[in-house]
Formats: sequence, C-alpha cells, structure tokens
Amino acid sequence: MLKWYMVRRWITSQFQRLSGKHVAMAVFAYALLSWVMLTLAGETALTTPFVDFIYYLFVTASTVGYGDMSPTTVAGKWVVALFVIPIGLGIFAIAVGRLAGVAINYWRRGLLGKRSVDVSGHILILGWNEHRTLHLIDMLLHEEKDGRPIVLCVRPEMENPLPKEIEFVRTASFTDEASMARAGVKDADCIIIDNPEDDITFSAALFCASKNPDVHILAYFQDEVLSNLLKSHCPNAECVPSVSVEMMAKAAVDPGSSELHHELLNTRKGMTQYAVEYPANAHHTTVNALFLRMKTDYDATLIGLRRDNEVMLNPALDADIKPNDLLFYIADERIDDFKWD
Repeated sequence: MLKWYMVRRWITSQFQRLSGKHVAMAVFAYALLSWVMLTLAGETALTTPFVDFIYYLFVTASTVGYGDMSPTTVAGKWVVALFVIPIGLGIFAIAVGRLAGVAINYWRRGLLGKRSVDVSGHILILGWNEHRTLHLIDMLLHEEKDGRPIVLCVRPEMENPLPKEIEFVRTASFTDEASMARAGVKDADCIIIDNPEDDITFSAALFCASKNPDVHILAYFQDEVLSNLLKSHCPNAECVPSVSVEMMAKAAVDPGSSELHHELLNTRKGMTQYAVEYPANAHHTTVNALFLRMKTDYDATLIGLRRDNEVMLNPALDADIKPNDLLFYIADERIDDFKWD
C-alpha cells in the first residue's frame, strides 16, 4: 500500500512538472509512433494522406469518434485499441489541461495586476481610496465612453475592482521602474495621482514627469506647500487642492454654494462644467459675441478661459478670444460639434 502511495505521488509530481515543451514532445512522439505502427499494420487508409491521419488522431484522441475512419486489419485494430486510443486520451487530456491552466493563469495575473497592460494614450490612475476611487473611475467612464482606456495602478493587496471595464496593475511603489513600465507610464495621455499620503503623491508625480515629460499630470494634495513645490518642479502638472474647508466657509456665507459646486462637477445629471479649445484657424471674436452664440445655438454658458496657463474667470465682454484659448462653459452635455464659423 505504501509503495502504491509513493508511486502515485511520483506520478503526480511528474505531471506537475510538465512544461509546454514536454507536452509538445509527447504529442510529436505519439503521432510518430501511431503512424509507424499503423503503417506496419497495413492501415494505409488511416496514414495517407497525412492530413487524414492527423484528422483521425484528433477525432480519436478527443473521443469524438465520427466513425468515418476506422482500422480494417486485425493488427490495426489491436494498435488502435491498445495504443492510439488510451495513449491519445491521456495526451489529449494533458494538452487541454495545460492550455486551460495557461489561460487561467493569464487571466489571474491580469486580475491580480501582475501582467503588463497593452494600451497607449490612456488615463493612468495612481492610488486607491476605495469608494472615492470607484466614484472617480465611474465619472471617467461616463465622460470617456469609447475614448481613452483607463488603467488603475495600486499598492494594496487587492484584485481588479472593475475587471470588465478597466485595466489593472499592482505595484510595491509608484517609483518602481518595472511595475510602472507594466502600467504604461511612458505611453499615458493623462496621469491622475490621488493618495492619502501627500509625500507619496509628490514622489509619484516627479517620477511620472521624468518618464513622460509631456503627460498631463493631475495630483491631489491636502498640503498646499507640497502642491506649490511640485508646480515649481513640474510646471505642466495640475495640482488639485483640498477645498473642503473653503467649501464649508463659502456655504456658511452663501447657503447652497456646496450644492451648486457639486452640481457643476456631477457628470450624470444637471448642468456640468466642460472645456473646449478655440481652434487655431477660427475667426477672430470677442467674449461677447461667443457668449451670445454659445447661449443661443447650444444653450451653453461661457464662464471663463485659460491662456498661457492663466485662468480668467468671468472675462470682460470686450475681451478677445485668441486661437488655442481653452474655453470653459456650462452645459447639460459635452458639445462635440461646435460650429465656430
């Protein structure tokens, strides 16, 4: 009994060590021996042409058994009964199991964030704040729809929270070369950094800027000092400060202000704030003319513009609109078909 147990353990360990190379060699050896024995048995109808032989082996080993091809000689029947069928069943089961294992391992690696993502021009989110991050992803998915892919890169031990909608990468540090390369930091179009710890946000922003100097970086800070420090090192970075205290103070003086700001940021209902670039080839115009045109034709309200990294809120009506100005407006939905002429 003990010997049989040791034999079973040895067989199991050998099967576990089988690699794709070993399986391929076993399939080749099985096909070669089957062809030789069937040829010696006089089963020329099963061995020629070669395509029919391969077809017969697959049908037999997979237990499909259509019955359109079968041995006719006595020796051929013994070869099929004692070698082709039993050995073929074992090898077929091993090959299918191996392929299934590879597919499951590939899927699990993606779910656990251990696989490289094959995307470019994507939105890369660094950090995990549970419901806050899920809400951020939900708003981005609604805004982007069929636009840029979204990749979530986190440090905690967790699985992809939205496996059907986003890509996922796990890393020990947001400054780790290999892990960040798997997340496609060099090919990202926008990087959002949102961590509970400002120092990690700061170091992650510097690392991303060094790997992708032209990327649009959004970094959330609770400490305004680190926010200003990052701007001094990365002028292209857009730092988002915590405005909870300011919001409470504003709502205390002007009741309803918090609801108004929430409405402007909500992408799923009510009027929302959007931005669009004024084309370089569009005609010269003023705030007054564009304000009336947008309100009349699109029911949108022009509220400000950005020029040379400076935002002008509620600009004067006689102010000029220049090419490549970023225009901020309020509308029910994003407007993608502005007629500028």
